[in-house]
Amino acid sequence: MQTRRLFLASLAIAGALGPDSSATAQEVVRVRGTIERVEGDVYVVKARDGSTLRLTLVADAGVAASVKSAFSDIKPGAYIGVAGLPQADGSQRALEVHIFHESMRGTGEGHRPWDRQPNSTMTNATVDQVIDVVDGHTVTVRYTGGEQRIHIPPDTVIVTYLPGSATELVPGATIFVPAANKQNDGTLQAQRIMVGRDVAPPQ
Repeated sequence: MQTRRLFLASLAIAGALGPDSSATAQEVVRVRGTIERVEGDVYVVKARDGSTLRLTLVADAGVAASVKSAFSDIKPGAYIGVAGLPQADGSQRALEVHIFHESMRGTGEGHRPWDRQPNSTMTNATVDQVIDVVDGHTVTVRYTGGEQRIHIPPDTVIVTYLPGSATELVPGATIFVPAANKQNDGTLQAQRIMVGRDVAPPQ
């Protein structure tokens, strides 16, 4: 059980993790795309911007699999990550919601800019209150030093991340790598990767 908790704690989803501390001297990038083919230990990825990337994983890389979830899975006390857009009234409008396993609680806690799209943000926090509204739902979330009010429209993508396996990294699989380290040969090396199981990881 302890090993599983440590494994899960090493996996963070989109927005939870920054660059690995061991790679401060290397260029660190996020990878969003689809695996086109596998060449030995290299995953050839068609990135969201149309470029082709060559990705490798460290020997003990963590793999998390995204599964489709619903708003009913978001409950008071849950630890979630929300990519959103600031609204005129000071709230956030959710673009996607990630539900973290309990062992990931506290990972990447806070509110910060994000690269989902221009002006977007990422908030990792604990759900305090859930309110039904006419055009969706509103949640209030709290993190150390602050809180946010987030509107979640009915069509918002909501996923939960579960422990995954490298066997799921096959051609056609959609992936997200929060921090890949650029190597001297141009390849990208990742310590963790998210892969779509029954739904693609939010891109």
